[in-house]
Amino acid sequence: MAYYFTEPSHTFGEYLLVPGYSSEECVPANVSLQTPLVKFRRGEEPKIKMNIPMTSAIMQAVSNDTMAIALAREGGVSFIYGSQTPEQEAAMISRVKNYKSGFVSSDSNIKPTTTLGEVLALKDETGHSTMAVTEDGTPNGKLVGIVTSRDYRVTRMSFDTPVKDFMTPFERLIYADANLTLPQANDLIWEHKLNMLPLIDENRRLRYMVFRKDYTDNKENELELIDERKRYIVGAGINTRDYAERVPALLEAGADVLCIDSSEGYSEWQKKTLEYIHKEFGEDVKVGAGNVVDGEGFRFLADAGADFVKVGIGGGSICITRETKGIGRGQATAVIDVCRARDEYFKETGVYIPVCSDGGIVHDYHMTLALAMGADFMMLGRYFSRFDESPTDKVKVNGTYYKEYWGEGSNRARNWQRYDLGGDRKLSFEEGVDSYVPYAGSLRDNIHISLSKIRSTMCNCGALTLGELRDKAKITLVSSTSIVEGGSHDVILKDKFGRD
Repeated sequence: MAYYFTEPSHTFGEYLLVPGYSSEECVPANVSLQTPLVKFRRGEEPKIKMNIPMTSAIMQAVSNDTMAIALAREGGVSFIYGSQTPEQEAAMISRVKNYKSGFVSSDSNIKPTTTLGEVLALKDETGHSTMAVTEDGTPNGKLVGIVTSRDYRVTRMSFDTPVKDFMTPFERLIYADANLTLPQANDLIWEHKLNMLPLIDENRRLRYMVFRKDYTDNKENELELIDERKRYIVGAGINTRDYAERVPALLEAGADVLCIDSSEGYSEWQKKTLEYIHKEFGEDVKVGAGNVVDGEGFRFLADAGADFVKVGIGGGSICITRETKGIGRGQATAVIDVCRARDEYFKETGVYIPVCSDGGIVHDYHMTLALAMGADFMMLGRYFSRFDESPTDKVKVNGTYYKEYWGEGSNRARNWQRYDLGGDRKLSFEEGVDSYVPYAGSLRDNIHISLSKIRSTMCNCGALTLGELRDKAKITLVSSTSIVEGGSHDVILKDKFGRD
């Protein structure tokens, strides 16, 4: 007969942390959120560590090269989505690895014949007020001028006016050689009181733009995650079908870590994928696997060679796997069970395999709970999809801005490889929805708030590292009544009355 778990599965929202003793050392400034990304042996250091316990989900609506750069600046890792051609994914990886911090590749480019109306439309689309004018309108074309909002007056000019009639021409620009270092470029910006300095090659072709506003940002990125060549670290999603073609292209582009993207990872297909990659490319190529929801699934992937294991089925905000197929498990219970298996595996083998909690995060405090329950880091989709850096469009609905957000199992994404069971190459039914999430602004501003909450809560628990949090945390189940009690209640919020 079927096996029955005796205890119900629980979500993060059903738990609270009970404070522990906080010494005078327990202040947020002393908290380290550093965590291993890939497996390592007892007494050794992991090949890759993150400075914050966050990765962005392998989704079309979340992780592209823009997101990867922004998250690496803050100390985390993005996994570029794999539901695109290997060539397209490799190109995104390459853009991240070739990105020079502070050196921006122009992505709002116009030609001398572009009209003012077209400039305004491009500004609305991208939010960029500074645009490079090149002979052919390409990012690396011959630079002939620059257009900023100071170069035109909408109320006094025809929208048909060509850019060549109002741009700042090349002869009046202050520019520099593309081989300049960032400190040298910043010195020129301050010396000449510039907002932007274009960098060109010997043929006057535009290579980079250095902005004054980025100077402060670069000074503040103390946790940025870089490799030995000072390039941003980036991950890549793969599937269990075309890995023989995809993996070489991703590694050639510079991917630092791979992850099999699947709704359910306790399968022979994942084992074969892991074995192939490690046989063909060696153990130095790191590959995460999943998703699983119990210790048995973890042990299977650990024995198959996974470098980290993702936990979670059906808990994502856009995932309807539980509704359509009836499989899954409450995310908190799944994390607790898998982390227990991870610790047992470490005791037996001396190999520590990090656990990634994927899904089920509704509030920021759920992140701290996931870490306290044993997760080494989290993979977040909805959380990152709300930010400027996600690849989706920002739309206005009834006066409020939203970002589009859809699941890989939706008809929009049609990522059938993620739900591959060895059958036809198609998505027979949906396991994800197409939706909107409230627009939240920049990644940097929001992630700092979330991390501040995690650090503060860790101090309440008397922990200065994630390892200490796992050891010292006291966690309690809460009743439905106490969940209500935990929010504002028995008052009328001022916002309900409105303000003049």
